[in-house]
Amino acid sequence: MEDRRRGVLAVAGSALAMFWPGALAFGYPGVLGPRWQEMFGVGRGAVGNIMFFVLAALGIFMFLVGRWQERYGCRAMMTVGAVLTGLNVLVVAFATDIWMVYLWGFLNGTASCFIYMPALTVVQRWFPARRGLVSGIVNLVFGSAAAIMSVLFAGMLVSMGYRSMNLLVAGLALATGVVAAQFASEPARVALPSVAVGAKAAGPAGRRVAPPPGGAGMTVRESLRTGNFWFMWLTWALLGAAGIAMVTLSVSYGRARGFSAESAVVVLTAFNLTNGLSRIFAGYFSDRIRRNLTITATAVLAGVAYLLLPHVGDLALIALLAALVGLAFGTLFAVSAPLAVDCFGLKHFGPIFGLVFTAYGFVAGLLGPSLSGYLLDASGDEYLPVFSYLGGLCLAAALLIQFVRPRRA
Repeated sequence: MEDRRRGVLAVAGSALAMFWPGALAFGYPGVLGPRWQEMFGVGRGAVGNIMFFVLAALGIFMFLVGRWQERYGCRAMMTVGAVLTGLNVLVVAFATDIWMVYLWGFLNGTASCFIYMPALTVVQRWFPARRGLVSGIVNLVFGSAAAIMSVLFAGMLVSMGYRSMNLLVAGLALATGVVAAQFASEPARVALPSVAVGAKAAGPAGRRVAPPPGGAGMTVRESLRTGNFWFMWLTWALLGAAGIAMVTLSVSYGRARGFSAESAVVVLTAFNLTNGLSRIFAGYFSDRIRRNLTITATAVLAGVAYLLLPHVGDLALIALLAALVGLAFGTLFAVSAPLAVDCFGLKHFGPIFGLVFTAYGFVAGLLGPSLSGYLLDASGDEYLPVFSYLGGLCLAAALLIQFVRPRRA
């Protein structure tokens, strides 16, 4: 009973620690993007580059944190991430040019790595039979935090002013994150799932799971020699690009359609709402049906949504289509972690999944927010080619993920 209570607290602490990194990463660029354009005299392309720096940090540090947590422990890594998340907001508060905002983006991405990877590792170790569900809970908070905070950020910006709002957010993020990280303890003995130890436990949909090559799980080098790794990597590059692009495009598209900034933020809120909620539901159902089929279904919906977006002018319909993109984006986050364990085992999950994240970090930011912003600047804010391009990325990812074949008996 005591162990179960500690496990539940570890899941709760891990999820809460992800709140502010998610709220800032998915909320700040959309809400504050127009303000930064005015403050620093830059275009949409420059604002889109913020997400490139956020994701570049993920590409660099997700793998390293996966290594470091094996040496220093998950709770220590999460505490470092919480401190960095809070203090980093001060960079935005006193920013004098767009490069300081880029620095904030890079440091916020770095802080997210120090929390996200250890959090996923801790919860899957506590509940190896419910990896999809507990990963979904952590991802739920990470993705949905901005759905709650985007509206509040917009209101605080008007009522408190730019600098005062950032100082308050810095204090709240620091206090919440440090306290939450202390609950993310690890079990005394790690109960590896059957994919990692070769037991005959049932896998998704009641199928028996066979261990991957390499005894207790694949090494990093072994995983890099598989098609599973590279198809997963490409899926993250394409669907990750299309998903994260909505963070910077949502509010600007709403304003381009003639809606006020306060109304246009509803589009970003809808995206972040399903980005968060889909993570727990997708994680839960992926324990029962094929995980890559779950990703494919939502990626197709996102592709269709992007293709329809340029032809829609009603705010409610725009928000609905943005929500479908959020659905696919959240599903990618929630399902990929347990899918990676199905393929490669849990023993070296941290560094292997960190390498998968390099696609999101080094490629998705360029293909998504950055390129989309520059295309809009070059075309005079013409959204049809941009949304058609992003829809194509979603459909290509839907096909690629089907080539990932978890090993099953």
